[in-house]
Amino acid sequence: MSQKHDAVIIGGGLVGASLALALQRAGLDVALIEPTPPQAPAAAADWDSRIYAISPGNVAFLQNLDVWPRLDARRVQRVEAMAISGDAPAGRLEFSAYEAGLRELAWIVEGSALLQALHAAIADGGQLRMVCPAQAASLQVNADAAQVTLADGALIAAQLVIGTDGGDSWVRRAAGINARVSDYRQLGVVANFETEKSHGGSAFQWFRADGVLALLPLPGKRVSMVWSAPEDQAHKLLAMDAAALADAVAAASGGVVGGLRLLTPAAGFPLRLAHVDNLVAPRIALAGDAAHHVHPLAGQGVNLGFRDVRELVTVLAGRAPLQDCGDLSLLRRYARARREDIVTMEIGTDGLQKLFAAQSVWLSGARNSGMAVVNRLPFLKNLLIRQAAA
Repeated sequence: MSQKHDAVIIGGGLVGASLALALQRAGLDVALIEPTPPQAPAAAADWDSRIYAISPGNVAFLQNLDVWPRLDARRVQRVEAMAISGDAPAGRLEFSAYEAGLRELAWIVEGSALLQALHAAIADGGQLRMVCPAQAASLQVNADAAQVTLADGALIAAQLVIGTDGGDSWVRRAAGINARVSDYRQLGVVANFETEKSHGGSAFQWFRADGVLALLPLPGKRVSMVWSAPEDQAHKLLAMDAAALADAVAAASGGVVGGLRLLTPAAGFPLRLAHVDNLVAPRIALAGDAAHHVHPLAGQGVNLGFRDVRELVTVLAGRAPLQDCGDLSLLRRYARARREDIVTMEIGTDGLQKLFAAQSVWLSGARNSGMAVVNRLPFLKNLLIRQAAA
């Protein structure tokens, strides 16, 4: 059998790659298994349609890993304000980084560029075992170690196996950890546009009868759209030609950034809520979408994943001398620390989605009045901002 690592991570996306890098920097012997090599960043004239809003706390984490400085600053955008509109004129909620005493609410970055920066930092480190492309085929856990067998028959042993392999996590299934999944019967339709007017560093979101529409600022006069829409509406959007889609989005957004011109073809992905019964099992831990899957209306999916990473690294790096990384009591410390953040985000996003999806005059008045009340309470708004900025 090959050497026994401290940890083997299955899934080399944003969460898995950052976890591997952080654990390696903390002195652990780590192997990272990923089936697909990272794609090259978008060409200068193109923009990746998969865009993430990264919280200031997670940007600081990525800076400490020497990842954030590797990004092209010309393709990263600061979010200084956000305006949220309900489905009635009274429903309005505005957030300002300046008023909250922050430099920004979030940073907008292309997914492919961030993943490329993570893998470049991993390559420069030189001590982390990268197994890519490779596919995990079976998992065996015993008292002394966990063993992963790859599709080519190779064996990798470790004290701990960490699943960062997405919402349909193979690790989660192999470990027998249950996930309760609710299908929203919606698609998240994403596309990038050139704008007639400047966005001014602001993000915009509208709760509409036909879903939740968000426009996120990109550098220059560009925005990234995420329209979380019922399946029939989403398929209509995806079937539109470039001009028709641009006109539909401009109309739905009230022309807040003027006319639009499509930069990247629209794409759609299914939306669902997944609550995982346990984040850990003997010699197993889950992080990122393998551990939770929430509606994108708060833009917090990847931020939850990075916060998983930060906590798991803290727990493993702070273990007692000679303590096994797969010690279940150690892993339960991680699960307890993450429970409140995850459950709060699951309940919050699911509740908002259901509240605005409900077709009720009474509920419409209540939800929009509630937004107006919150908007008049600076303390509460700043508290929400600081929680999201973590």
